[in-house]
Amino acid sequence: MATPISTNIKRLTSADMLKFKTYLVENVSRSMEGESLQLGDRSAVIEERLAEMYAQTRVNLPDDMREHLFGEIMDEFTGFGPIQPLLDDPDISEVMVNGPKKVFIEKGGRVTRSGVTFDDDDHVMRVIDRIILPLGRRVDADSPTVDARLPDGSRVNAVIRPVSIDGPCITIRKFKKDKLSVDDLIKYDSLTKNMGEFLRACVHAHLNIVVSGGTGSGKTTLLNVLSSFIPEHDRIVTIEDAAELQLQQDHVLRLETKVANLDGKGAVTIRDLVRNSLRMRPDRIVVGECRGGETLDMLQAMNTGHDGSLTTLHSNSPRDALSRMETMVMMAGMDLPIKVVRQQISSAIDLIIQQTRLKDGSRKVTAITEVAGMEGDTVVLSDIFKFEQTGLGEGGKVVGELRATGIRPIFGPRLENAGFKLSGEIFMPPGGIGLGSKR
Repeated sequence: MATPISTNIKRLTSADMLKFKTYLVENVSRSMEGESLQLGDRSAVIEERLAEMYAQTRVNLPDDMREHLFGEIMDEFTGFGPIQPLLDDPDISEVMVNGPKKVFIEKGGRVTRSGVTFDDDDHVMRVIDRIILPLGRRVDADSPTVDARLPDGSRVNAVIRPVSIDGPCITIRKFKKDKLSVDDLIKYDSLTKNMGEFLRACVHAHLNIVVSGGTGSGKTTLLNVLSSFIPEHDRIVTIEDAAELQLQQDHVLRLETKVANLDGKGAVTIRDLVRNSLRMRPDRIVVGECRGGETLDMLQAMNTGHDGSLTTLHSNSPRDALSRMETMVMMAGMDLPIKVVRQQISSAIDLIIQQTRLKDGSRKVTAITEVAGMEGDTVVLSDIFKFEQTGLGEGGKVVGELRATGIRPIFGPRLENAGFKLSGEIFMPPGGIGLGSKR
């Protein structure tokens, strides 16, 4: 057993505390070797062994210092080290580890640097291993990036050297235990009551919908809200890289991609799952995110009887979303003329919802746009609702208004056939017709 640090508390430095902590962790770990325990029993045994090891050192730390040290050590054994308190904080939505000494958080839409640090690169690597090893994932110099999921559903991305120049990095998008509803989004001014009523009708009427937005804009949250409008009796197949969707319906099949084995075989991609889902008799296909050749398979599914499908993609505007879909269809390896691709898109997609993270950190639906068909070689888009920014308020808060444009969607009869006869006031802009022409 290694010799503990000096018991002279007045002379303890941060290096001494790190040495003492390492000593306790190593000896408790050694005492636990070969023991197979359930999580609850394991925690109790660790606490008992830690108290025993601490008593043997004859170090007498002040109560608050000892409790803090014991908490850190318990997080090392049963949680995810220094970032465990950040993961436990319900107000923190994202944790970003940019190396051992730079840990940032997103809280209330603002990104700030936390006071949390790791001991060194090896400490960060131990936490990464604790996350991915139970999932059968690996990360090393040959495979330096990995996506994973915490037990609570939070999404994790880790990158190590040589790809990450400054050392191992971790990004965790936390999983919200309380799923937001459309009423919550209305309360947060992410959309209006009229927009929510319109989207509910669109989902019920089996429109094919794409949620477009940037990283961290709230696409998955909005997709969850849209999926809540799907009738209970529909058979839903969800397809994701890392399962995040929280569908409450009973008839849901959840599919998740699989990475390749050590020999480079056995990978199951989004595209594989989209193709397979067509053999599962789905009423709805919900793809967490289209980012490659699977977009072509998704469009073909939408065009061959699988109406009411939902997906997301990264893009900054509805028009950009069309361009991105064109690019991703080309990634499927099919040498299709661009006009044919656009015809596929215009006939498959009914609605694009643009979700945006504004400069003040707030997240809003900034456009609900109908894909209205083709004119020549161009896909026609019509904004049904749009966010108009009018300025900046106190503290840099974005000031603006979500409003109807005055344009009625061409697919209005489909909504009526589904039992939704929406009032004309829903599509009326403030002050009457002026932002668009009524159709």
